[in-house]
Amino acid sequence: MSETVIRADDQLVTFINVIDVDPERQQELIAVLNEGTEKVMRQRPGFISVNILAGKDGKRVINYAQWRSPEDLQAVMGDPEAQAFAKKVAELGTPGPGVYSVASVHHA
Repeated sequence: MSETVIRADDQLVTFINVIDVDPERQQELIAVLNEGTEKVMRQRPGFISVNILAGKDGKRVINYAQWRSPEDLQAVMGDPEAQAFAKKVAELGTPGPGVYSVASVHHA
């Protein structure tokens, strides 16, 4: 039986960026995302986690990040260092960013 946890009152925000990329540049894009996470994102207030997912066909990379509040995410989005990494990402692929809230969580 699975458990469902609803967090309607939680301010936690999830940033998901689905990036279309040429397969020959997928690993380069992942390296840029890893560098940006280590050098910039992890150092900012409210950072919780980043998961970087590689499409098996090489055509997509998903950057799944969580922040403690909308304000923390907004601050990092306006950060010049974060914007520099976002520019590098856009040079390697076509980003499709969005901000989400956790509606439910299911565990085994």
